[in-house]
Amino acid sequence: MNDQTCNQIQAPLRPKILIADDGAYIRRLLSIPLGKKYEIIEADSGAAALGFIELHKPKLVLMDIMMPGVMNGLQVLDIIKADPRFKDIFVGLMTARGQIKDGAIAKKRGADAYFVKPFSPADVVAWVDSMLHSTLQ
Repeated sequence: MNDQTCNQIQAPLRPKILIADDGAYIRRLLSIPLGKKYEIIEADSGAAALGFIELHKPKLVLMDIMMPGVMNGLQVLDIIKADPRFKDIFVGLMTARGQIKDGAIAKKRGADAYFVKPFSPADVVAWVDSMLHSTLQ
C-alpha cells in the first residue's frame, strides 16, 4: 500500500461576469469572447440581474439600461452602488442612448463604463480585461 499523499492542484477560479440584456444576440456577442477567460452568467431583465448578483456575486456586470420588467439597468446600478456587499463590483452599462448627457448621468450614478450600441465587442472585452486584470494575477 502506498503511503504517499495525493495533493490535488485546483485551477484558479475564473472571475464571474454577469451579462444582463434583454437581447439574446447581445448576450451571445459578449459571452463568446468573454467566456474564454471568465465564467459568464446571463440575465434578460433587471430583476433577474439583481437576483443573480445576490446569488453569484460577480466581479463585473455588463448591463443594458433599457430592459423589460419592473427594474431597468439604472435602477439595478443604484442598488449595486448603495449596497456595501456589492461595493467592489464593476459595472459597465450598454445602451442605444448615445447622448453625452446620458453617459454623464450614468457615470454620476456610479457606472464604471458606458457603451453605446452598436459597440465594438473588442472594446468591451478590452475594458473588462483592464478592470479584472488584478483578479487574474
